[in-house]
Amino acid sequence: MNTPPASMKKQIIIRYLSLALLTGIFTTRVSAQASVTANMFAEIIAALTATEQSQLGFGKFSPGTNGGEIHLSPQGVRSVSGNVMLSGGGHSAGSFIITGEDQATFSIALPSGQSVLINSSGTKTMLVTSWESEPAPGTGVGVLNGGTQEVKVGATLLVGAMSDNPVGIYTGTYIITFAYN
Repeated sequence: MNTPPASMKKQIIIRYLSLALLTGIFTTRVSAQASVTANMFAEIIAALTATEQSQLGFGKFSPGTNGGEIHLSPQGVRSVSGNVMLSGGGHSAGSFIITGEDQATFSIALPSGQSVLINSSGTKTMLVTSWESEPAPGTGVGVLNGGTQEVKVGATLLVGAMSDNPVGIYTGTYIITFAYN
């Protein structure tokens, strides 16, 4: 049997040891772990509230022969189209005071459709449509500077002819939603 020379034996042993050492390095498992105590928090803020300061009022008018429309802006400015004739008497944009957490932002959602005004006799109606507000509706449009902000609301009243909308007082409601963001 031929035995390899001593120098070759030394090289073979070094290779086997190197291989064993490398295998040991790559198959070693790390079983250390770390734990940490972390912090958390929550903050309760003031509830968001809305108080009606003034009603949305289109004022006094006469429908004329064919009726028309009365537009009332959020600033309280009335304008007409068609045969509607404005008269004296109070008119006003709707006004709300929103209160809550100082510097918080909130959203405004106006009615998505029409609202109905019903004659005190209960038989005739007019529709309110084209809602608008100041600030404009949307998400994050209001900021509670000092914890409050005023929101003004306007709309358009659709007025029929005198036969459709006889003399009388017409009343109704609408829903406007304010929410924190």
